[in-house]
Amino acid sequence: MKSAYAQSGVDYSIMEPFKMAMIEAGKKTLHFPEKRDVYIVKDAIHAHGAVFEYRGNQPHIWCKTQEDLGNKNWIAEWMYQNTDKTYYDAIAIDTALIVVNDVIAQGAMPVVFNDQLEASSSGWYADKKRAQDFAGGLVKICEEVGMALPAGESASCAYLINPKPPVKQIATLSGSVTGIIAPKENLITGRDLQAGDHIIAVASSGLHANGISLVIKKGLELKEQFLTKLPNGHTLGEEALIPTRSYVRLIEILLENKIKIHALLPGTGDGVGKIAFDKRAFTYRIHSWLKVPPLMEFFHQQIGVELQDCLKTFNWGAGYYIYAPAGEVDAILSLGQKAGYELADVGVVEDGIRQTIFEPNKITLTPPGE
Repeated sequence: MKSAYAQSGVDYSIMEPFKMAMIEAGKKTLHFPEKRDVYIVKDAIHAHGAVFEYRGNQPHIWCKTQEDLGNKNWIAEWMYQNTDKTYYDAIAIDTALIVVNDVIAQGAMPVVFNDQLEASSSGWYADKKRAQDFAGGLVKICEEVGMALPAGESASCAYLINPKPPVKQIATLSGSVTGIIAPKENLITGRDLQAGDHIIAVASSGLHANGISLVIKKGLELKEQFLTKLPNGHTLGEEALIPTRSYVRLIEILLENKIKIHALLPGTGDGVGKIAFDKRAFTYRIHSWLKVPPLMEFFHQQIGVELQDCLKTFNWGAGYYIYAPAGEVDAILSLGQKAGYELADVGVVEDGIRQTIFEPNKITLTPPGE
């Protein structure tokens, strides 16, 4: 017989297998940050927190931030209800990288990740396939970027979390990342940004986690919805759920080679308009661009979303930006390509009104929040 608490919507007997799967996944990651001389105290592994120490000899400082994935896993739930694939391995990568790609913007390398889930019911945790995919995805991305998953939280919030139909169950996904800046001179604040700096765009893997609400709204209006085939043969759902790209190795190799970086910017909310992130009076003149991902082309060409809206909603193919002096551009492009990234010198910072001028389509974009 279920306890009164279980009958109210929180059943730990159902949630426990998921929690144990996450604990086992976390154990596999504990040595990953050791390459950065950060060691997890393994005797203190439990749900209450992570204990770790730096054993290197570099003067160092720490960086910590947190982020929420947003609505992207709603599409994964829709696809799971309509196919036999959970996509939660990719969703786990997104959940981690939405935070990691923010941390590295300060020149910090990720070493500790704590995930947090709030589900619409305890039953969400009972699906073993989804749980295994999610746990496996976290191990994979932790190994790739060099961080541990020593603690996390999973809760059932039936009174707070309610998915939009036709999705029946959902969980909000977020996390926090601690990064180390060693040596501490690697700190990047953005205050060195100046007129004359070049803007180098780094190709995204696709949608990442931005513009998802628009994708959901427009996708539900299509006859086949997220099973709609795009010109490249993939479904809309498949294309939307391509996992976010990690830019950790790129920034790490630039720092190791002492490249002068004036600012770093993840290509997230506000799309291309976010290029004008700094509050000072700079104009960002974009003279060329990267290849635009198929989903974004589809939304503009087939669904009819205005190009200005696309540029202010999607990353439009650029997942990260590096602002650097002109004399560093060739080295950045060369090092980035050797590390497996596609980069392009796409623009320049000028004194002037705070705005982004997207010259390839003769469009002026207002800065974030305007």
